[in-house]
Amino acid sequence: MRILVLGSAAGGGFPQWNCSCPVCRLAWAGDTRVKPRSQSSLAVTADGTRWLLLNASPDLRQQIIASPDLHPRGASRHSPIAAVFVTNGDVDHLAGLLTLREQQSFVLFGSRATLDQVAATSLFGVLNRDLVKTCPVELDEAVETGLGLTVRPFAVPGKVPLYLEQADLVIGAETESTIGLEVSDGKNTFFYIPGCAEINERVEKRLSGAEVLFFDGTTFTDDEMVALGLSTKTAWRMGHVSMSGEKGSVARLAGSGIGRKIYIHINNTNPVLVEDSQERAMVEQAGWEVAYDGMEVVL
Repeated sequence: MRILVLGSAAGGGFPQWNCSCPVCRLAWAGDTRVKPRSQSSLAVTADGTRWLLLNASPDLRQQIIASPDLHPRGASRHSPIAAVFVTNGDVDHLAGLLTLREQQSFVLFGSRATLDQVAATSLFGVLNRDLVKTCPVELDEAVETGLGLTVRPFAVPGKVPLYLEQADLVIGAETESTIGLEVSDGKNTFFYIPGCAEINERVEKRLSGAEVLFFDGTTFTDDEMVALGLSTKTAWRMGHVSMSGEKGSVARLAGSGIGRKIYIHINNTNPVLVEDSQERAMVEQAGWEVAYDGMEVVL
């Protein structure tokens, strides 16, 4: 099984088009200590021919161009992308579906809640319903993708997408709105959780002893955006757990026995993006890797 990191940044990418935070300023200046990153997505294959996308970011066209494995072959219209599995209804995980509108067949997997959001948005009507098959999945039930890959979706603490927030918003609920994925080719398994508001005992138990984990690395501290004067929202309020702190992912997964722990969905403000920063050193010393566009993991 091959896993390609198509995009490793959170929504907005890195550098974000309108941001001059300290980390983005380094990128705009061409500092070699930071690498530009597109918005979060993985591509997975069991046979090297047919690929499953995990989320479809707004940067998908750019990501396909940068990934020869995803280039068309043979017929006048062809794509190695055979299916897409979305983990929530966030814009940065759905907007790439619009890139796949040119009369190409593929299967779209997701929770009923997320696929209902796609169906209710008229813009996604550009996807030819005769060619794009939608498959709602049930939580904690194995999904045979037909690509030599089995995916088991499960709820993680999260929230509804920003555009669906209302006054009665609940953060940390474990529902179909935010899911993680366990992906297996029958021999090896990895987990993909790009969004998670809290690492509770259920999350810890599920991930214990995992071979490989791609996990939410949005912010380093919970108040990162607030401290920079860029937002009034903490990471928790945005539906993400920070890396640092006693409730952060570094501490909560320290004794998990996970083989490889890889941060993905990294916000443009996160200092771990700076390769010689103290924050990068801290997470690496704790056994974490920081994903980058083009990174490949082979299991």
